[in-house]
Amino acid sequence: MTFTTRGFDLIKDVDVRLTVELGRTQMKLKDVLALGSDSVVVLDRMTDELLDVMVNGTLIARGEVITQGDRFGLRIVELIGHEDAAAAPEPRRRSGGGAP
Repeated sequence: MTFTTRGFDLIKDVDVRLTVELGRTQMKLKDVLALGSDSVVVLDRMTDELLDVMVNGTLIARGEVITQGDRFGLRIVELIGHEDAAAAPEPRRRSGGGAP
């Protein structure tokens, strides 16, 4: 996504939250409280599925995990346009007003 329009110069330095979602699950609170250091939580996404990339909670792309040196990274595989985002299931938002 490269914007060369001069109008975008005004907002290019605005901070946004970029989130990459690995997967989701639903659990009872008692099960969450029972989690320990060796616990495994099974997520709803398969290992070969692309990950959702969101900016401020809005789906903008899908990608795959890569490693770069000692760190994880994300390779963007597809960008989501307005039409694609309308057809995709909307990401669930957290309830509550606190910081994650």
